[in-house]
Amino acid sequence: MDMDIPLPSRAALKAQAKRLRAALNEAGTPCTHAQALETVARQWGARDWNTLHARAQDDSQHGYHPGQRVSGRYLGHRFAGFVKSARLMPNGRHALTLRFDDAIDVVASRHFSAWRKQVNCVVDQRGRTLRTTSNGQPHVVIHDAWSGR
Repeated sequence: MDMDIPLPSRAALKAQAKRLRAALNEAGTPCTHAQALETVARQWGARDWNTLHARAQDDSQHGYHPGQRVSGRYLGHRFAGFVKSARLMPNGRHALTLRFDDAIDVVASRHFSAWRKQVNCVVDQRGRTLRTTSNGQPHVVIHDAWSGR
């Protein structure tokens, strides 16, 4: 297994298999749940699902994972959405792509708007970006981060 990428939780791996099965079936390629689990195991470098299952943890390994529901604030605006992509960085931070359920107008002007539905950010263990606005507020604050804050 590739040790540069942290292994998701068992629940996240099962969710990955479920999404794979749905996508294959939708594309007209029949796939059982067992086949999807075995395929996910091979993608993670394990010889089979039982081996991967034994290596994975019951709980999330302190991180974000694709498909995870999150909510918080982006540039002071409340949002709800999901993690589209996540990458653990060497310093314990996470590079994320967040996809909002509803677009957010990020301009505070009456004359024009700029709507965002997706953003890239790097957050710390508390779910906050190091980058801040001119008033010192983090660009992104994830309220229901894995850290429980």
